[in-house]
Amino acid sequence: MLDNVTFANPEFFWLLLLLPLAILWYFYKRNEHVASLKIPTIQGFGHTDVLSKLKPLLFILRLLALTAVIVAMARPQTEDISTKTKTTKGIDIVMAIDVSSSMLARDLKPNRLTALKEVAAEFIKERPNDRIGLVAYAAEAYTKTPITSDKSIVLRALKEITYGQLNDGTAIGMGLATSVNRLKESKASSKIIILLTDGVNNSGFIEPQTAADLATEFGIKTYTIGLGTNGNALSPIAYNSDGSFRYGMRQVEIDEDLLKDIAKVTGGKYFRATDNQKLEAIYDEINKLEKTEIEEFKYYKYEEKFRPWIFLAIALLVFEWLLRNTLFRSFI
Repeated sequence: MLDNVTFANPEFFWLLLLLPLAILWYFYKRNEHVASLKIPTIQGFGHTDVLSKLKPLLFILRLLALTAVIVAMARPQTEDISTKTKTTKGIDIVMAIDVSSSMLARDLKPNRLTALKEVAAEFIKERPNDRIGLVAYAAEAYTKTPITSDKSIVLRALKEITYGQLNDGTAIGMGLATSVNRLKESKASSKIIILLTDGVNNSGFIEPQTAADLATEFGIKTYTIGLGTNGNALSPIAYNSDGSFRYGMRQVEIDEDLLKDIAKVTGGKYFRATDNQKLEAIYDEINKLEKTEIEEFKYYKYEEKFRPWIFLAIALLVFEWLLRNTLFRSFI
């Protein structure tokens, strides 16, 4: 009867403390309500003796009825809670990913591009209420996926990003400008670009500074990430006769001043990822910096459960009255 039940007025349970007092008072006063009679034999009163021993049952029934009334006064009720959430501040995000040959360098495991895709996939999964798009760039840039709320599409497109889909090079300005183009018409209250590169701007016909100014004009914040270890990294340096890459040690060159400037102009932040763990930490930090505000509405439905206790109390009192005026009548 009390499964999943709460009490609207639990303070009435303090009245249960009266029950031990009532029991003590009953035992203290019971002799005053019992008449004594001295007779030579009780042979003819065997049945009466049994009833006299059962007479405390009347008091027990009253106590149980009182207990039921107290429980009813505490207002037992079941609570049904339904929740509805509403996104009050949506964020549109474009992830601009460098897919030049240097992204195959093996200073991150198994290489920079694969490590990035794994971390970016987790980032996407943790943004269920945002729209996300993908831009890939090397010597040129293109939109892999326009901003969408369908994360399965974005994750599938991210998985398909590989080296060789574009001419080799690093056009940071083109990657940033393409990302801005995807977000400039967005009606979201917050628009974000996460631009990652492992090199210097050496391709494209749009200067990174110009693209950064465009981002600022459209109110688009840009987080920039420089990817690569400090010093030398095992990187592609030439092609083998079978078309595969030949690897060798190459100096890691990242235009950190440019990336810092882009982040500063647009109101974002620059990060440097030198290994897998730092790359994961960077995306975790961006995830914390850009929070989607969600408004939650809770609807409560209460169903009162005091009536069965009232009916139980009435039934006990009626039963006690019937016993008192029938079976125990001669003893009252």
